[in-house]
This record gives sequence, C-alpha cells and structure tokens, in this order.
Amino acid sequence: MTLGRDDLKRRIDQARGSREADLVVKNTRMLDMATGEIVRTDIAVCGDVIVGTYDLDYRGRQEIDGSRYFAVPGFIDTHVHPESTLVLPDQFDRLLLGRGTTTAIADPHEIANVLGTPGLEYFIAAAGVLAMDLRINLASCVPATPLETSGARLDAAALVALRGRPQVLGLAEFMNFPGVLAKTDEVLDKLVAFQDGHIDGHAPLLGGRDLNAYLSCGIRNCHESTSLAEAGEKLRKGMQVLIRDGSVTRDVHALAPLIDITHSPFLGFCTDDRTPLHIVEDGHLDHLIRTAIAKGRPAHAVYRAATWSAANHFGLKDRGILAPGRLADIVLLDDLDSCAVARVIRAGRPVGPETFAGRRLPPAVGYGSVKRAPVSATDFAVPCGGPTGPVIGLRVNQIVTDALTLALPYRAGERHPDPAQDVAKVAVLERHGRNGNIGRGFVKGFGLTGGALASSIGHDAHNIITVGLDDADMALAVNRLIELQGGFVAVRDGRVLAELALPVAGLMSDQSAEDVEADLRHLRAAVRDLGCQLAEPFVQMAFLPLSVIPHLKITDHGLIDVDRFQVIGLDG
Repeated sequence: MTLGRDDLKRRIDQARGSREADLVVKNTRMLDMATGEIVRTDIAVCGDVIVGTYDLDYRGRQEIDGSRYFAVPGFIDTHVHPESTLVLPDQFDRLLLGRGTTTAIADPHEIANVLGTPGLEYFIAAAGVLAMDLRINLASCVPATPLETSGARLDAAALVALRGRPQVLGLAEFMNFPGVLAKTDEVLDKLVAFQDGHIDGHAPLLGGRDLNAYLSCGIRNCHESTSLAEAGEKLRKGMQVLIRDGSVTRDVHALAPLIDITHSPFLGFCTDDRTPLHIVEDGHLDHLIRTAIAKGRPAHAVYRAATWSAANHFGLKDRGILAPGRLADIVLLDDLDSCAVARVIRAGRPVGPETFAGRRLPPAVGYGSVKRAPVSATDFAVPCGGPTGPVIGLRVNQIVTDALTLALPYRAGERHPDPAQDVAKVAVLERHGRNGNIGRGFVKGFGLTGGALASSIGHDAHNIITVGLDDADMALAVNRLIELQGGFVAVRDGRVLAELALPVAGLMSDQSAEDVEADLRHLRAAVRDLGCQLAEPFVQMAFLPLSVIPHLKITDHGLIDVDRFQVIGLDG
C-alpha cells in the first residue's frame, strides 16, 4: 500500500494520544523481544501499524481488555510447503492464523514439480488474497534430482521471470546439494541468478569442506539439522538454523538445547510438512514453542526465535517485535509457557470468522494430473538373483533412512515381503504420463500385518508410491488412486478400507479442512487395523522417494543410494 502524508499525520496524532487510536489492547502483559521484560502496557494501533507501547493511558475507537493476556508478536513459519497441509490456500491460512501464525515463508515446490510455472503462479496469486501474509520462495529444484521423473522442469530463466512478482522473496530450499558440489551447470545457473537475493538451504548431514563449499554459493539457512553437532557446525559457519517439527520430522526435542539468548538471533522455527489432523490435534508453531519451553528453554529466547529472529533473517523488517512503527501482528496468550493462543490480531484487525469471508481465490489448477494406466498384481513382482539385497530402513520421526541388507523369502526367482522382519514391498510408479516407470524394492518399519497403502504424494516428483504385503492389494490401491486422481488409499483383502481424494495436482483436496481432517481420522483407524502404528504413515511414505535425503531411497528409476547419488540394483 502507498503511504501518504495524511497517513503519517494520523499515526503521529494517535501515537501522541491527541486522537483515539483505531485499536487499543488495554493493560496487557507484553513480552519485549529486545529486553525479555514482561511489562504492563497498552498497545495502540493505527491502521495496520503499532503506534504506542509502554503507556497505560491510550484510548481507542475499539478496545480489547488485555489484562488477563500476554501479548507477543505474530509467529513466522520460516519454511512450509502449503500443499502438504492437503488443502487449498484459503483453508491453509484459516488453519494457521487462529493459532498465531501470521506469516509463513512458503515453498510451493510440490505443485511446481507436478505442474511447473502454472503451479507457482497459482500460489503467488493466492498469496495476494489471503488473510495471513504468505511469502513465496521459488522452487529451486524442479525436478529435485535427475534420479526421478517429475511432471515439469524449471530452469533458471523460468525462475527469474517470476522473481519480481508480489510476495516473492527469493529462491527456495536448494535441495540438490550433490549438484552444487558437482558444479552442475543447471544448478549453478540458478544460484548465479539469485546471488543478489535470498537463497534457502537444505543440506542434511553436510559438514566440513563440503558445507563450506555449499555456503560459499550464497545459501543462508537450513531446516534439515537433526542433531546438536550438525546444527552447531552450521551455526558456527553462519547459517540460520531453522528448527523443524512437522508431521514426521520432530527435531525440536533434539535441538532445543540450542535455544538461548545467545543463539536465538540465529534460529527460527518451521513446520515444513504438517497435516490438518496434526495441526488440529497438536497445533502449528504454537506447538513448537510450547515444546521448546517444556524442554526448559527460556521463553524469551523461544519467542524471539519464532518472531523477531525469523523476520530479521528474511528481511521482513516491519515485524517480529511489538513496537511503534511495526506491523500490528499481535498474539494474545492465556499462558506464556504453554503458548495458549486466545486471540490473534492480524495487521491491526482482530481475527474472527469475518476475516475469512468474501475472499476470491484464483481457480485451482492441476485437475487431471494423474496420467497413469491401471496396473495389475504382476506389475509388483520383484525378480532377483537371490534372497539377500538392499532394504530401506525407516527411522521413526525422521526422513533420513538406513541402508539395510537383509535376507527375505525367495521363491520362483522373486523376493517377497517378510512380516516377521517387518519388511514390506514398496513401489514408485511414474504418474505424469511420461514413461510408465516402476521402481521396486523393500522397506522395513511400517509394521503392516496385511494389505497395502498408496499415495500420490511422494517428494518431490509426486509419483504414486505404494507399500504393502500383498501384490493384488497394492494394485487395487494404485488403481483406486488413479480413479480418484490422487490421494491416500488403504486396502486389505481386495477391499478399500478408507481413502482421501486429493484431485488438485494429486496433492490437495478441494474440500474444507474439516472434511479433510475427518477423512484422515478414518484413514488413521484403517491403517492401524493393518498393523501400522506410525503416527503419520502417509507422510512417512511421502519421503521414501526423496533422493536428496540419506541414505537409501526409491524413485520410479529404482533404489537410490543417496550417498553415492546413483541408482542401484535389487541385488545391491
């Protein structure tokens, strides 16, 4: 918005108290991000900007009694894929805003890997009409690597064409760190094009001189640290460490000891991937904040990381602290330590049902994106030279996997699942209508006693992935997904037990967040009846094809040894 002389006059008058403020939060307990003090004060707002603090005598045309609340700045999710909430953007911000997340730094690279530029343009357009502030980083790795088949390809020129759009901050997580270290031309072209802007990082387990090389290319942060040693090295080398807690990746517990007054300016919080069911049950950034405080971390440092530190890192200098001249994104809490959100004020306006009324989202894109012919049980046979071979090993609450070598049942030249060892079959099927590839393998850790699961969400190319003990059930699950044009399916003994349709690019529902939550609850019950006790089995499945996360993964090309960055055979 254009700020004029009259706007400044109004701010001056309201700040000095010669005119009533537009809004005043009266007599609240404000957490000062600079000093850590909790002070009794009014917070006066003119339009969308705070004009007064450290004063108890402001008058407002609208007043909120803040005497029983704590006031903190709006929370900033520093890295999130909105598509992973499984709902459209207008449902996404309705889920988040009431929980105190007023700003999110989005990387829509899921839809970009399916649709390319139209997917990015959809989210850029949607960001302009949302109640929350959704900033966009442009998907840097489409496809993520050459070891999978994606639905689109974005080169440096395609990204540069979008960088001047409203809401666009810079370049999203640079996942292809092997491509950086290999000095691949296409990779370097993207980094060169954004050297004068922001570049997000993604460097799991990277250290030493390889980390030095990665950082020397202008990359500024990482949300993939899973240990204190890894995060500590990245901090010492100038990276902003974004502490993540999503539906699978739960890193707050491991990294909480980092959060103190010294380190907090160099930290942030992010969710990355979090489902509506998880948000409803546990929360969003409010969950990360209370978890960190419950681990004994100082509340001031925790809230600073979730607000001011995040804003400062991304160049959002107008927010992150409750002070005159800053954006009036205010969260009122019943309790500071438990981050119990009572009310939210976004850009000077209290959030309520009217906040989300009357918005006109751009038409959804990506219907009809699943272009896979039906399959049969024989498509899932795994012919091998013997019983012993590579098996993907899940790590609970992590997306890093182990490269195991196990002996499995072997009959008629084929290797088979082994429930006794908790080993199921896994397959990834290309679904963009390009080549019909099927990658086959085995995975340990799902706990299945029968049946099969299938999903059209498989990071990052989003081909179809299925895990199961029975080939016929795997075929049924995949074929039902094709009929739904994307989603999640649980099958046993030739019968579909539960499903969620995700027809928008095979990633998102066009229904309400409440409808999606209900379907996810039904799916959770069905999957547990299949023996799987993982908290988020479909999210865990989605990371099995992510060939930039160590150590053993699977794409439509086959099994991927991430450490060597190559396809390997079923016999190792």
